[in-house]
Amino acid sequence: MVTEIDPKTLQASIEANQPPLVIDVREGWELEIARLPFAMHLPMHEIPDRLDELPRDRAIVVMCRSGARSLQVGEYLEQRGFDHVANLAGGILAWREQIDPTIAPY
Repeated sequence: MVTEIDPKTLQASIEANQPPLVIDVREGWELEIARLPFAMHLPMHEIPDRLDELPRDRAIVVMCRSGARSLQVGEYLEQRGFDHVANLAGGILAWREQIDPTIAPY
């Protein structure tokens, strides 16, 4: 079962010495509207072909707009042997609400 992580906990992790790899699974047009500068862009549909690019020895946090797509990707990663996967609960919309209100909603 994929762990849920809230924006404030993610922000604290990013500021720590061992930040997780944050993967944004949204489409490119969505990143043109709103993005987090520290997140790796890896669209959901490309995940199966690019699994070898993801570290298995580092925590991964998956994010999208509201948390639904990223939860699916998190489950997919866990099914393929990734042990430390979390979903950003509420996605970039929750990040906007809790951390950075300058991010454009869509």
